[in-house]
Amino acid sequence: MESQKPMAPKPAVAAAVKKEEKISNIRGIKNAFFVIIACAAAAVCIFLFGMGYSGNFEGGTTDGHPLNLAGTVYKGGFIVPILMTLLLTVIVLSVERWIALSSAAGKGNTSKFVADIKADLAANKIDAAMQRCKTQKGSVASVVYNTLVKYKEMDQNDTLSKEQKLTTLRNEVEEATALEMPSLSQNLPILATLTTLGTLVGLLGTVMGMIKSFQALAASGSPDSTELSTGISEALVNTAFGIATGAFAVIFYNFYTNKIDNLSYAIDEIGFSIVATFAATHK
Repeated sequence: MESQKPMAPKPAVAAAVKKEEKISNIRGIKNAFFVIIACAAAAVCIFLFGMGYSGNFEGGTTDGHPLNLAGTVYKGGFIVPILMTLLLTVIVLSVERWIALSSAAGKGNTSKFVADIKADLAANKIDAAMQRCKTQKGSVASVVYNTLVKYKEMDQNDTLSKEQKLTTLRNEVEEATALEMPSLSQNLPILATLTTLGTLVGLLGTVMGMIKSFQALAASGSPDSTELSTGISEALVNTAFGIATGAFAVIFYNFYTNKIDNLSYAIDEIGFSIVATFAATHK
């Protein structure tokens, strides 16, 4: 019995396959949980083996007074590695978003790409515009490419009315944009959370350190300015880590949000141009 040969795809199916061609190529970390775990492991190692090194303390043990800043940070307590984890997470995810959004922007200047696509549309060079999208790559190019595929499909459609075709094109722009946006904003909610969480954890560590310092001072029965100042400096280390974490997080979050907004504006602009061109050139 002869084996059946696979049937060749119908034109409609072939068009659908072509439409699914992925040209955005956004690189990024899909699961930030593993990033947090890796940063926690690195923070614990730095805390125990770097800052907890015996040479950072008097007498060669962690029970002695710190001799340098690393020893002072170590005396900040168990909150320190938690804060270091948050700070490292902010740094790693910020670098990851830089790589992801750089790939999302494509190979060339986005503004020039939008202008070139508009020129191709005005000259009715749809195939040239589609080839330009494959060369550019990125999120904007991906949305434009999928919309132009639908544009050609509507151009050859004799069944739908003009208003139905325009509605189909608008829906295609919205659908293609909705598929790209999650990749652009991925991991940004974590940065937004760390803007507040880092500061709060830092303040918690400071309060706990101050409580411990004043308890030791009360137990000694006599005020010791050296002991008190050392305890306060150790407690304020947590504040410094918390503020640094929150500051880095809010700066990078706002920076990347602005980049995503610029890409969204470009997508909206070119999407409107495609629909407007179709409306002007078709009856």
